[in-house]
Amino acid sequence: MYGFKAGGIIKNVNLVKIGLKSVPNRPGIAGKVFNELGEKGINVQFIVQDIELSDRANMSLCVSKGDMEAALSVIERINSEVQAEKITCQTDTAIISIYGPHFRDYPGIAGIIFSTFASVDINILAISTSISAVSCVIDGNRVNDAVNALKETFDISPNSVFTASHGVSLRLEL
Repeated sequence: MYGFKAGGIIKNVNLVKIGLKSVPNRPGIAGKVFNELGEKGINVQFIVQDIELSDRANMSLCVSKGDMEAALSVIERINSEVQAEKITCQTDTAIISIYGPHFRDYPGIAGIIFSTFASVDINILAISTSISAVSCVIDGNRVNDAVNALKETFDISPNSVFTASHGVSLRLEL
């Protein structure tokens, strides 16, 4: 254990990760994708985008399994505008988020989290961070392993593990 105090862990399960690969890097693409998904009532629970060396973008997003078909339909419908070279879908994924009141004050927190996952052979599929939280998309079958590993590494209250419901509400894990 590193002794760093964490506020808690949020696990968001029953998700799919959709990727739009090698999209032109130009203004308006992300707006088009997420406005169209929003108009269909699809709650996007995770977004990450980066730019390749060839000045094209890769975008990954997570939606609930129940929204998978509708989300893929929207993305395929608008792909003539978006121009992704490939659309991918990985089912049975989850997001594990760990947050702390002072994470921004401690360099290396992300490395500790990623090393903790590696120590139990959990591959990270995507990463997103904020000032006080680190969120990782992982294989949905490894959620409990990830939570247990984080609980061994960080100082986390036993009643601070939550399950996200529909990406917005939390319920305490008992």
